[in-house]
Amino acid sequence: MKLYLTALAYLIAGSLPAQTLTSKTDSTMTNTVAARDSNTVNPSNDLELATLGGGCFWCIEAFFQDLKGVSKVESGYSGGHVRNPGYREVCNGTTGHAEVIQITYDPAVISFREIVEIFFTVHDPTTLNRQGNDVGTQYRSAIFYHSPEQKSVAEEVKAAAADIWEAPVVTEITAFDAFYKAEDYHQNYYKDNPAQPYCSIVIAPKVKKFRQKYQEKLKQ
Repeated sequence: MKLYLTALAYLIAGSLPAQTLTSKTDSTMTNTVAARDSNTVNPSNDLELATLGGGCFWCIEAFFQDLKGVSKVESGYSGGHVRNPGYREVCNGTTGHAEVIQITYDPAVISFREIVEIFFTVHDPTTLNRQGNDVGTQYRSAIFYHSPEQKSVAEEVKAAAADIWEAPVVTEITAFDAFYKAEDYHQNYYKDNPAQPYCSIVIAPKVKKFRQKYQEKLKQ
């Protein structure tokens, strides 16, 4: 679906050289996984982790990178049953993984509650296994909690989110098991590829609204 949307974006944006087309089904994908297994590595210096799935990780990575207190955001895969999955496997829906971001943050600056509250406003948590035109279990709305405290907060915020969405919230809340960092070309995607049509046409308007809504929470 991303390939179709990216190609469509090129038609909208105008005629561009075909060889410049970059999409989530790019032929540069690699299934070399040994260096990508981030698994359950814990952050240091009193930093904490949050692992969230809200559809395409290109989009939600771009939101959380800008928040005060967030020191790192990595795109990857969680919630599946296969060790070290590659992007093609995840897209085929055979591994059970969701596209996620793993956020390393300072709880003295931004709380897990604030992160989850923002999460419920930057994607649609009411569509099962879907975000917009992206369809499949890999695009499901999910929170993978790292502690009983995170689970409790996630459940409270999910319940409160029912007041801002007309349809029932279907976000999965599951114990964290493992995080597998996605291929290098997925990391920092929006910031590294602002002229890519999917970024400029689909992601950029969302990022603009996000920055306007949460201006006081953004890094200077």
